[in-house]
Amino acid sequence: MALGEQVRQWRNEKQIGLREFARRVGLSPTFVSKFERGEFAPPGEEKLRAIARLIERNVDEILALANKVSSDLPEIIRQNPREMAELLRAAKNLEPEQIIGLTDQVKKMQAD
Repeated sequence: MALGEQVRQWRNEKQIGLREFARRVGLSPTFVSKFERGEFAPPGEEKLRAIARLIERNVDEILALANKVSSDLPEIIRQNPREMAELLRAAKNLEPEQIIGLTDQVKKMQAD
């Protein structure tokens, strides 16, 4: 399912009308309607973040569905490009639960 269609489904599940949704995320109703129908490309990161907050979805998932990544990630990678690339490649085939466990371990390391 395309991102626009998915957003429409989530919006409807939250029982938010198109005009109210558009107003709350700072877009025109026409744009939202065309985006949901796949006639317009997804909006920029700021608006996608507003959409994610409004429909209570993970922003990184919304960005990924829009073929985007959070603007903070390139800088994180640039700080340690070899190590971050190696980490991501090593974790590529892990199951989601394993990635969560790895993330928890990293958070514990940072807290120590």
